[in-house]
Amino acid sequence: MADIDRSYYTDRLEARGVFRGFFAKNPGSTVRTPSQSVLRTAKRIGSAARKRSMSTPFEGAWTVTDKKAGGTGGRLETLDMIRGLTIISMVLYHGMWDLLYLSRFGAEMSTARTWYEGIGGHLWQQSICRSFILLAGFCVPFSKHIFRRGLLVSACGILVSAVTVFAMYEERVLFGVLTFHGAAMLLAGAGRQIKKGRSEQLCGWRTAEDEFSGGPVKTAAAVESTGGLTKPAAGVLLSAFFFHVTRWVNRGYLQLGPVFRLALPAFLYKREGAGGWILTAAGFPMKGFFSTDYFSLIPWIFLFQTGICLCRLMEKGKVFSRPVFHLRAPLLNLIGQYSLLIYLLHQPLLYLLVSVFS
Repeated sequence: MADIDRSYYTDRLEARGVFRGFFAKNPGSTVRTPSQSVLRTAKRIGSAARKRSMSTPFEGAWTVTDKKAGGTGGRLETLDMIRGLTIISMVLYHGMWDLLYLSRFGAEMSTARTWYEGIGGHLWQQSICRSFILLAGFCVPFSKHIFRRGLLVSACGILVSAVTVFAMYEERVLFGVLTFHGAAMLLAGAGRQIKKGRSEQLCGWRTAEDEFSGGPVKTAAAVESTGGLTKPAAGVLLSAFFFHVTRWVNRGYLQLGPVFRLALPAFLYKREGAGGWILTAAGFPMKGFFSTDYFSLIPWIFLFQTGICLCRLMEKGKVFSRPVFHLRAPLLNLIGQYSLLIYLLHQPLLYLLVSVFS
């Protein structure tokens, strides 16, 4: 690199607090010219674009790039594997439903139907949906494009609702799990932007003109690190507690203990029109509402938030570099990476199979 007059660049950079004292400690150092900096930046952008073009559609949500936070700079394969197992469980659960209620074999399987409609089938169904929602929240801190992903999943949820309403109204899906996931991601993205704005105020970030006043300026990382493990741990406990308390809000009450319940005001469930639909999406279904797959914001947003806080807690504990987060089972990992596509296609294929064999 060619030497240039350092006085001009030193004054400009010190005014912004970038290289304060650097040239004093390194009198023989040089500075890149603007043209060299532009070329280097262009090379970095091109390299990043090539990497993105070779990545899978869902890769960004599962990648830890911060090695100081316990990351390895690679994909957390265990998350893909868990999601793959959950997807397989979901396909089997829905396949059994189709077999029991849509095929000619259902009438001959009374024992299986009794189990499916009882506590066994309920626990199976809850294990699937809770795993999905908790894992979706867990992966939010890794997602760089949370708004784009939220809009994509929301669009898929709207598509599922439209198809079921027009093609199979008796089995319609309104405010289903995809609609919830999309809304939760958008809310998480909004919360991230609000938190970013507050962090900028707390850090005392200033313009270039304000930097002339001097004095140390805290970085966002410094402010963020002051919470230690306490804040994410408290977030996990509080979010899980609120999920437990509001678990039965769709049925009109709060669960305040093993046996104690608090009834909610009846007017929340009697609204009609636009207000009724808004309350239904929030968790207070209006009279006559029906959906075969209903996941309202309350209580499920608290389980989603539990996943976010759990990820933050593990990130603070710097555990993502441990082998347990990098287990691989090729088929399960592949299924986990394309979970959204499989979710959209599995039920039509199951219907087709049941129709053919029945």
